[in-house]
Amino acid sequence: MALMQCTCGGIDVHAHVVPEHFPAWLGDAAPAGWPSTVLAAAQGGLCHRHVMIDGKQYRTVSEKCWSVPHRLADLPAMGLTHQVLSPMPELLSYWLELAPARQLLRYLNEQTAAMVHEGGGALLGLAAVPLQDIDAAIDELHHAVSVLGLVGVEIGSNVNGVPIGAPRFLPFFQACEALDVPVFVHALKPAGMDRLVGPAPLQQVLAYPTDVGLAAASVITSNLMLACSRLRLAFSHGGGTLAMLLPRLQQGWQVFPALRDSITASPREQARQLFVDTLAFDAPTLQHLVHTFGASQLMVGSDYPFNFHERTPLARLAEAGLDEHTSRALAFDNARRFLGPRAGSALALEQP
Repeated sequence: MALMQCTCGGIDVHAHVVPEHFPAWLGDAAPAGWPSTVLAAAQGGLCHRHVMIDGKQYRTVSEKCWSVPHRLADLPAMGLTHQVLSPMPELLSYWLELAPARQLLRYLNEQTAAMVHEGGGALLGLAAVPLQDIDAAIDELHHAVSVLGLVGVEIGSNVNGVPIGAPRFLPFFQACEALDVPVFVHALKPAGMDRLVGPAPLQQVLAYPTDVGLAAASVITSNLMLACSRLRLAFSHGGGTLAMLLPRLQQGWQVFPALRDSITASPREQARQLFVDTLAFDAPTLQHLVHTFGASQLMVGSDYPFNFHERTPLARLAEAGLDEHTSRALAFDNARRFLGPRAGSALALEQP
């Protein structure tokens, strides 16, 4: 059977930013967790910098993390016309004291907004907010959207170990709903690291999707999507393990009275209100995600520009054998609906 190639340009909702530099702390000593970068050896003709946190190297990143010209030059080969920028998750800084966290995240949001402006309509931005304090997070959300022109917000899969479905975060999600702001959930400091056997990259490979799956399950078991029925909430890495957990959660809901009493609507139905990205690295898995969440709920995600990213995300849609209508929905239409009216000026009303 011939594969169907989507002829529209795609929107990548999962791509990251790391600033070339971070501001120096003006006090006597930098707070614990305050990031910095130092020059690293060039690779492949690109400048690289080490991201340093508490004097330790966290990750080495290339200038594609902060260079708009490099980013724009890469979009056509990926089949993309637009890319949504969000911070490298380790920069979300929930573990900092509130005052330095607010300073750092304001700087990060300003850097993202500057990249969006330089992108000339091809780039859109998601904010970072200090979710260790709900009022401060809502304040920064308002500023990022109203002043800086960012179109949504990225949050971690947990906040200092507390799942995002916990009741304490409900006022934040209600604020997002009231502002008509979409929320993109990314894995962060995942649970279960003590159960992994092998080198550090297994955190990204195995622990990230596990934590995302648990985060997504938490918004179902807490009935968040019923409390905020207009909230647009998306999960990275294909929703992580949720697609595999969902049949068990659905069956448990039908079997255990305690679950039936606490979860007030079918887990399967609630899951189909969530958006997930296509970052699964596998065509059959992508087909399963379409079956589980619905063709209206998947959006292209690449994890650009990190080394562990999907280099040709639209080709993966073709490999999955999706029909042209479904391919277009996943490539463009679903992301446009997820991003909402604030992205309208950047996204054409119709794609060819």
